[in-house]
Amino acid sequence: MTKVTFIEHDGKEHTIDVADGLTLMEAATKNMIPGIDADCGGACACATCMVFIPEEWTSKLAAKDDMEETMLDFCEHAAENSRLSCQIKVTPELEGIRVTMPENQH
Repeated sequence: MTKVTFIEHDGKEHTIDVADGLTLMEAATKNMIPGIDADCGGACACATCMVFIPEEWTSKLAAKDDMEETMLDFCEHAAENSRLSCQIKVTPELEGIRVTMPENQH
């Protein structure tokens, strides 16, 4: 299990233990973390599971593929450190990661 913290836009934190191999989106929805809508269920087709990744963690993640980049292009709140949580598999290397969510998922 890997400890992950989801931080709502207002600063409220939710720390959960996640089974390795799940995506951050799956972990959030299974634990009813508010702020991760996941409308497409993890198919990388909606961008309603966007999170902001702290710079120190980006090198531990697989690179964005073209589909994720395209989805983020349509995301109102996307920033350089934005990622779709459905595209991030949890591994032991992510122990302690803290991701922030936007105010809304549009």
